[in-house]
Amino acid sequence: MVVRLAHVCIETADFGPTEEFYSYLGINRQFEFRNKQNELVGVYLTIGETTYIEIIKVKHPKSEGNMRHFALQVEDVDATRELLMSKGVEVTEKELGIDHTLMVTCHDPNGNFIEFHQYTDKSMQQHGGVCEIDYTPA
Repeated sequence: MVVRLAHVCIETADFGPTEEFYSYLGINRQFEFRNKQNELVGVYLTIGETTYIEIIKVKHPKSEGNMRHFALQVEDVDATRELLMSKGVEVTEKELGIDHTLMVTCHDPNGNFIEFHQYTDKSMQQHGGVCEIDYTPA
């Protein structure tokens, strides 16, 4: 049985800006991968106790992949927005989604789209049910 998301893997050509971006959010290096030449080729950044973002170095990161976005649950979406904006990150205005969850979004330095969710007492993520949306697969 699945317990929780283990990790999301992101490609990058440069660890510096990527690690710096995630460090703003308190997501820091847990461990690293090095090859036989002692070259840093990957890192795991820790989120909470057992969830991670894996960053793998590639010479030419894909400009687009199959991942549309990933979402990180935060305690305070307003504080997250202010923190990222203070670091020069372009962040959307806060909105209440149709699922009754507060959200802001941005892109990381590699172009990955990230949603930051703050669950409310009515969030469907907490209660389940059916959330009707206006969406037709293209």
